[in-house]
Amino acid sequence: MSGTVFSIEEFSIYDGPGIRTTVFLKGCPMRCRWCHNPEGQSFSPEEVKTAGGAEMRISGQVWEAEDLVKKLLKNKPILSHGGGVTFSGGEPLSQPEFLLECLKKLKGHLHTAVQTAGNVPAEVFDEVIPWADLVLFDLKLMDPGKSLAWTGQDNAPILRNFDALTRRSLPFLVRTPLIPGVTDTEENLGAIAGLLDRHGVSGIELLPYNKMAGGKYASLGRIYDPGFDESAEPDPRTALFSAHGIEAKVL
Repeated sequence: MSGTVFSIEEFSIYDGPGIRTTVFLKGCPMRCRWCHNPEGQSFSPEEVKTAGGAEMRISGQVWEAEDLVKKLLKNKPILSHGGGVTFSGGEPLSQPEFLLECLKKLKGHLHTAVQTAGNVPAEVFDEVIPWADLVLFDLKLMDPGKSLAWTGQDNAPILRNFDALTRRSLPFLVRTPLIPGVTDTEENLGAIAGLLDRHGVSGIELLPYNKMAGGKYASLGRIYDPGFDESAEPDPRTALFSAHGIEAKVL
């Protein structure tokens, strides 16, 4: 079983507990206007200009699941002390067979996490997710129309999969990117807080907008036009979560 990976980052501390290796799988059905990994959107390897634009490199390498797992297990002495491996993207569940094979091979050897926006078919989510030890679930926009406008996708599959996740005895962590004037509004964060309260979720991580997000687009021959004020500071509105007894941690 093979899959396409565009980056493997070792010694990560923001993609789950402890020290981790994060594997970024290529391909994503969403087109978030603020995406800071545009090289993860296409499913195919693509040319990327290096710094200065003098040379080109290929973003995206095809791996056999067995070979990737062997590489990851080389750092087991470090990763096994409270850390592990996180699969991110792109959307890792958009390569479900490859992801599932990797998770199965790592089971019992290293702690695994899957970072997902949940915008995948229900049957994919339900088959793959139980093999992870932790799910990092992104909740971006609660209004269907605004979700479509800002991410290119309706949020119905996302909310369905989130509901399914909360019914499992599987650890998960909710994350929301704070995009100024888009996701950080009182309406949106209040709706997320209400959703978490109804599902008995006690915490959330809020990720401030990465102002370096647009830096990669030129290297792909693309123009970054997010459609919101990049210079504005996002408002975490933690009081909205506190009102529901939810701990909101701003990273």
